[in-house]
Amino acid sequence: MVKRRRSYEAGHRPKFLAVVDDSAECAKAVRFAARRCARVGASIVLLGVVTPPEHETWLGVGEVMQAEAEAQAEALIDAAANAVRTLAGLEPEKVVRTGVKADEVVKLIEADEDISLLVLAAGTGRDGPGPLVSALAGKSAGTFPIPVAIVPGFLEDEEIDALA
Repeated sequence: MVKRRRSYEAGHRPKFLAVVDDSAECAKAVRFAARRCARVGASIVLLGVVTPPEHETWLGVGEVMQAEAEAQAEALIDAAANAVRTLAGLEPEKVVRTGVKADEVVKLIEADEDISLLVLAAGTGRDGPGPLVSALAGKSAGTFPIPVAIVPGFLEDEEIDALA
């Protein structure tokens, strides 16, 4: 059962969720989310997901690798947060989780009943729109708990601003 969204009830404020990673299209999703949040009075949540080491490593090497991955995710989120501040004058909520990206997105949405829109950007390469867009807007789209906005990866900043 999907948790009811409460983002527009008294005492709540809608939040838009943008997933931050090192992909080329990430900045487009963050830009759209920031501009749209400013326009409609919503808050923004920036999520970074760290993939855990695939296998057990020897003498704490896995812990070091995990810490480095978390630091990289935090650096990417900090850069995205600076962009949000510049673009929209908003202070974003920053979240770092460890796990499978699509699963962690769903878990965060389930945990925060104020998240009312997921913003992703589609890649423009031969590989398709990207694994996260494919996973969340593909087969599960009919049962996904909130709307998903997919920003076309070919849009220029001015075009994104006009649409947001």
